[in-house]
Amino acid sequence: MAKRTNPAKDKDETTPVKAATLKKTKARQPKRKLKDNTDKLLTVIIDSIEDKKGERIVVLNLKELSNAMADYFIICQASNKTQVEAIVRNIEEKVEKKLKETAAHIEGKQNAEWILMDYFNVIVHVFLADKRDFYSLEKLWADAPLVKFAAQ
Repeated sequence: MAKRTNPAKDKDETTPVKAATLKKTKARQPKRKLKDNTDKLLTVIIDSIEDKKGERIVVLNLKELSNAMADYFIICQASNKTQVEAIVRNIEEKVEKKLKETAAHIEGKQNAEWILMDYFNVIVHVFLADKRDFYSLEKLWADAPLVKFAAQ
């Protein structure tokens, strides 16, 4: 063993370092696996859109795409800003009431031309018709298959 000098004590250290003693602890209980509510969330959101007469509802399955930020996009449109706001409000209320979930982030409420609601694995886009045509998300995500989703 090589000798090292300790400048603070000015003596040689030749004693080996003792292994740290580990305190035995109880093994952690595995966390409960969270249920995947994606199908229920899709159903509640689509029902909410239909309740407020949202049009051209499309569900894109993004699971297989490597650059996707969510599992699903739901895209719909409304004929005016008041209807856009009503659809978003209805989605918020019904998802909270039925699934006890809230959107992590909602963007675009100020202009109400394109409102995005982020539920982590599902992202909802509510557009005015002209904005939907302009941004054309379905073409942008054309690699994603359209999902035939029958709301119950």
